Amino acid sequence: MSVRADLPSCVAAFTTLRHGLGHSQSPFDTFNLGLRSGDDPDAVERNRATLVEHFALPSAPRWLKQVHGTQVAIEPGLDEPEADSCVTRTPGTVLAILTADCLPVVFAARDGDELGAAHAGWRGLASGVLEATLDAMRTPRDRIVAWLGPAAGPRSYEIGAEVRDAFVSRDAAAEAAFAPTREGHWRVDLYALARQRLALAGITDVHGGDFDTIADARFFSHRRDQRTGRMATIAWIR
Repeated sequence: MSVRADLPSCVAAFTTLRHGLGHSQSPFDTFNLGLRSGDDPDAVERNRATLVEHFALPSAPRWLKQVHGTQVAIEPGLDEPEADSCVTRTPGTVLAILTADCLPVVFAARDGDELGAAHAGWRGLASGVLEATLDAMRTPRDRIVAWLGPAAGPRSYEIGAEVRDAFVSRDAAAEAAFAPTREGHWRVDLYALARQRLALAGITDVHGGDFDTIADARFFSHRRDQRTGRMATIAWIR
């Protein structure tokens, strides 16, 4: 029903899977949690209610209006603020990130004092959404653990020059995350790029990063299916 995050036990975190629990019909079948995906809103709301009940969430998730930016919502409420990252220091506050190929990243203080979650598509990753999340956290970076959730994998995710240039123009070392395929195109390793950015930001305890939403039918994938639903990466301090 979900992919569990490898994080300290004081934090609960997971990413939902596509099938098994929900009420959405094709092409959103079945556990679509994204209200802005084109699915029937009533079905999505039923799915969101099922999410809370099935996983015994301590509170309703704090959904965001994600725009591929770097804005961070501190202690988000239930009004869906426009942001691509969020931070809480309140036990039981449930953070939520929606994805369907983009990279969800969860940051946890080892002692459970603080939690962050980010939506890192290539635009957000290149623009610094991970660094913005860390800047919004009070926890010293040597006490933060990160988990990279399900995203498009390096064997499947082909991009053009715009994406490559967005990273390589800022850091020549990012070149190592791109493998040429055909003229003007490369396969990109989002996980490698994220680990690179995190290391430069002082985060070296990083887990996850071995998924491929495009190749794995358990996950929604915009690249694979075009019109599709969204998984949710859910996290809270116990």
